[in-house]
Amino acid sequence: MWGGTSLIWMIVLPFVASIVAVLMPANARNAEAWLSGGVMLVILILVMLAYPGISDSGAVRHVVDWVPELGLQLVFRIDGFAWMFALLISGIGLLVVIYTRYYMSPEDPVPRFYMFFLAFAGSMLGVVLSGNLIQLVIFWELTSIFSFLLIGYWHHNAAARDGARMSLTVTGIGGMALLGGVLLIGHVVGSYDLDDVLTSGNLLREHDLYRPILILVLLGAFTKSAQFPFQFWLPNAMAAPTPVSAFLHSATMVKVGVFLMARLWPVLAGTHDWFVIVGFAGMITLVLGAFFSIFQQDIKGLLAYSTISHLGLITMLLSLGSPLGAVAAIFHMMNHATFKASLFMAAGIIDHETGTRDMRRLGGLLSAMPMTATLAMVASAAMAGVPLLNGFLSKEMFFAEALEHHADSWVDTIAPYAAVVASAFAVTYSIRFIHSVFFGVAPEPLPRKPHEPPFFMRLPVLLLVLICLVVGIIPGVTVGPYLHTAVVSVLGAQTPHYSLAIWHGFTMPLLMSTLALVAGTLLYLAIRTYLATSEEGPPYFRRLNGQRIFEQVMVTVSWRWARFLESQLGTRRLQPQLLLLVVIALIAAVLTLWRSPVLPPVRLAGSNDLVFSLLWLLGMACAIGAAYQAKYHRFVALILMSGAGLVTCVTFVWLSAPDLALTQLLVEVVTTVLILLGLRWLPQHKRDAETPMQALVAQLRRYRDFALAIACGGGMALIAYAVMVRPAPPTIADYFVENAYLLGGGTNVVNVILVDFRGFDTFGEITVLGIVAITVFVLLRRFRPAPESVGSTQQQRHQSVSDPADMPDSGTIIGDYLYVPSVIMQWMFPVIIMLAAYLFLRGHDLPGGGFVAGIALASAFILQYLAAGTRWVEERLRVLPVRWIGLGLLIAAATGIGAWVLDYPFLTSHARYIDLPLIGKIPAATALFFDFGVFALVVGATVLMLIALAHQSIRKLRVAKTAALADREAS
Repeated sequence: MWGGTSLIWMIVLPFVASIVAVLMPANARNAEAWLSGGVMLVILILVMLAYPGISDSGAVRHVVDWVPELGLQLVFRIDGFAWMFALLISGIGLLVVIYTRYYMSPEDPVPRFYMFFLAFAGSMLGVVLSGNLIQLVIFWELTSIFSFLLIGYWHHNAAARDGARMSLTVTGIGGMALLGGVLLIGHVVGSYDLDDVLTSGNLLREHDLYRPILILVLLGAFTKSAQFPFQFWLPNAMAAPTPVSAFLHSATMVKVGVFLMARLWPVLAGTHDWFVIVGFAGMITLVLGAFFSIFQQDIKGLLAYSTISHLGLITMLLSLGSPLGAVAAIFHMMNHATFKASLFMAAGIIDHETGTRDMRRLGGLLSAMPMTATLAMVASAAMAGVPLLNGFLSKEMFFAEALEHHADSWVDTIAPYAAVVASAFAVTYSIRFIHSVFFGVAPEPLPRKPHEPPFFMRLPVLLLVLICLVVGIIPGVTVGPYLHTAVVSVLGAQTPHYSLAIWHGFTMPLLMSTLALVAGTLLYLAIRTYLATSEEGPPYFRRLNGQRIFEQVMVTVSWRWARFLESQLGTRRLQPQLLLLVVIALIAAVLTLWRSPVLPPVRLAGSNDLVFSLLWLLGMACAIGAAYQAKYHRFVALILMSGAGLVTCVTFVWLSAPDLALTQLLVEVVTTVLILLGLRWLPQHKRDAETPMQALVAQLRRYRDFALAIACGGGMALIAYAVMVRPAPPTIADYFVENAYLLGGGTNVVNVILVDFRGFDTFGEITVLGIVAITVFVLLRRFRPAPESVGSTQQQRHQSVSDPADMPDSGTIIGDYLYVPSVIMQWMFPVIIMLAAYLFLRGHDLPGGGFVAGIALASAFILQYLAAGTRWVEERLRVLPVRWIGLGLLIAAATGIGAWVLDYPFLTSHARYIDLPLIGKIPAATALFFDFGVFALVVGATVLMLIALAHQSIRKLRVAKTAALADREAS
């Protein structure tokens, strides 16, 4: 039976299938198509099964508690309007998958395409099925990201890269504006729940923040649906594969903006601001899009500008503020998706079978491709609004609403004239497409001999055109009930009476339709000769090229302004930037404490442990010595830093914090190796002769840094002291101590907190750690040192403990300073592995855990790299750290999703005892799986960063050794 959980499956299934698709072999086109088609078919079935539950003007909700204590919930909601869009997404998505199987070349990376396609479909379903506005914005941004990847799928094509970058920039900026508008809506309404927002229309419209909310929300909608002045990105996205255009740019992504405007129509529409802003943008987009479409030479370019025009028509209908206008807008969303998706697929077939989409090179395809030509002509007629086709019905409703009086505004006055002009242009570009492509004779030989495509490549077009015909002939029976359900879910009690009859008598809308058909035909006859030989539009049209304007803006903002700010504020040295950050933080802390002092009076303890005091004096001496030696000898400074870290470890043990001590100790080890490997790349100290004035400035700078360090360090010490000496009322720490075993099944409170009570925080932290590791690896992989920093000079070799030429093959040098016999490091490998396993298995009850065990195992791997070299290790051990990172994230996420499946909040763990033969009862908790994910990711991230440095250092060491031997032979 269909239930609320089906809503979750409708969104989750595409994302899961996208992961499976990308793991398939590149030559498994049939398997990937079956997988994607099966997923879209399942979703389509779930959507159709949902209709009985929402057909009576109802809405089905499913709430998943995310963080119940904070009131955070995931809300999934489907009503008639969301159902209509889910049907379009899944239905047209299924047809596009079938079409793609025959469109894509075997040489294309098809798994990557289906991964992006399925993830985009899941994001779109997330938008339309979200019952929470913040959740909707998250999925909204995901559609921008995956559309960027789909548009740039053929990344070897510069046009595809430019179009993808443009679409992401424009829609991403709009998404940020939408987030701001949603946050303001939540502030005004007091809730982000969609049901609460939809019942707060008067509250929003009468609030002082209504205008900022309206502008921000419309920015998001206009950028997504390519409305003026943001319409320029859509034609440049036509460099994407045709299946992408058929899905994203006709039925789904570009419809999200008008979907949002219709969804929020009950609470934002009906004001003068709404009418003027939305009406003006829609009218300009309607007319300009239709006009520019006439002069396109590329078929997909023509369809792209016509899409812009039809989206402007929908926007203009929504601007009127009348319920009948909203009905017509919703109806046209459905109609446009069907005929435009079929036209894009027909354009792809023409390109696929002839080798070109340039209408100046095409002609006479009716005889070579009669079935495709017939289908494309019917779909073009629907786009032009010819009677007995679905486009005619919604266009008639548009004309009727344009004639009505809605407001005393010039926008309302010229609306009927703009509607007729735009419709005439639509007839012109539709006739041009039909005549230029299917009639006459091709002016030159085509790249390929045209012929009909395979049946299943033409089948999606056939089904969509059949829908256009059936809806246009018998609309009341076919689409009437579904349209009514969608309309009622948006308008509610405001739903007006409307008729889908195809004949209303001789009315003014019929006269306007006839006038548009005649004027459009005459216009084409007048300019067809010019269109057959011209470039893409007259000179003034080419000067209005949106891509050129966008590039100029990007150059101005991201290059000129950025370079200016860099020249004024930037520096090539890291120290001034750190100085600025530290000073700002210090000033903010001082001002905060000055206004509201919260520090308690200083109370010295009655007795101090002498050994502990000496220990801290030793640690302070090491820290001061490290700061002093950093100017003269970095290796000594590193040793002293390690001494200070070791004192910190002992302090944690002293204060009964063994988990922290163990983590600190292992982090110290790995960090020391990391810094040793990185010392080689630091620039050498310059000891040039200084004038007295330069020496004085340098001395003053050191005094300044010393004072700043004392102020910041003393402030942190004061804050720590205030925390430690404050009164001890019941705190959250008491809750963790009392419930770690009862609720988490572990006696190690620290580990239970990390993997259970605050598991979501840990999940976010390991995600960031994985991102950082991959970023470091990419940066170091591209790093190429300057020739003078390779280490081949006599001075650099003299700084090392031993000459690289004298280094035996049975050992290794870490940095420039430390030589370690490789045999010792190889013997330590199995020992450290056992230690890591021991630390991992005991972590839930005793000091240890996945993080500590991961660092321990990572240190074992890096020792092998240092001891035996990269080639030996990579051939024998096959660490593959990137897969460790991915595996760790997947295991951690699967643990949380498993709790969801069992109807518990995300990452809820379960603890129990397991009775094993011969052993007895042992404690077990599902948090162990999450901890293993942490362990795997920490291993992968740490090894990835250390390997990157090791590769560079070993490469430099080989160069230095070769240069040293060459110098020795020459001398």
